[in-house]
Amino acid sequence: MAVAVSRLVITSTGLGEHVKPVAVHAIWLAQDDPKKNTAVRSAKRGDVVLHKDLRRVPRRGVLLDPLCGKVFGPEDHGLLEDGALVALDCSWAQIDGSVASIDRRTRLQHRMLPLLLAANPVNWGKPGRLSTIEALAATLVLAGHDEQAEHLLGCVRWGIRFLELNAEPLQAYASAGSSNELVNLQFEFFDIDTETST
Repeated sequence: MAVAVSRLVITSTGLGEHVKPVAVHAIWLAQDDPKKNTAVRSAKRGDVVLHKDLRRVPRRGVLLDPLCGKVFGPEDHGLLEDGALVALDCSWAQIDGSVASIDRRTRLQHRMLPLLLAANPVNWGKPGRLSTIEALAATLVLAGHDEQAEHLLGCVRWGIRFLELNAEPLQAYASAGSSNELVNLQFEFFDIDTETST
């Protein structure tokens, strides 16, 4: 399922028109092995801008924050047109403290993803335990940048497996008309209780 993607122009799926690719960034806190880190790998390919210095992080856009409680929905797509998509690359074991330290230093809009299954070898099959590259790619799919998402996942051999594993929920989420509808769609794919779905 190889996809040829220009670094300057991405052809939108099925429409034949050209759309500007989303600027993709990651804040790297160096909490895991850089040889296995998906954001580091993607940065080496030139697909992600990696930041160690928070002063250089984009000022406008979306920061993927799995603890924020507000799901990235259709109403947020415009944030990526005028800003950037930024992921916080840190260890799941240190997520609480990492999010708190970043929150004080950025002006990005915090958003989380609806539930999806991880395809990365460390957390394979676990709902919501996505690697940085999976989270970035999922957001791109939700915003209608499918081909850019596929290209981004090319930095790891299991990347396309993530899209295959989540094909149905991703399609449903991307078709949702609102964040509320998107949140409710999770019940069709995952056994979750109401309190964890907001």
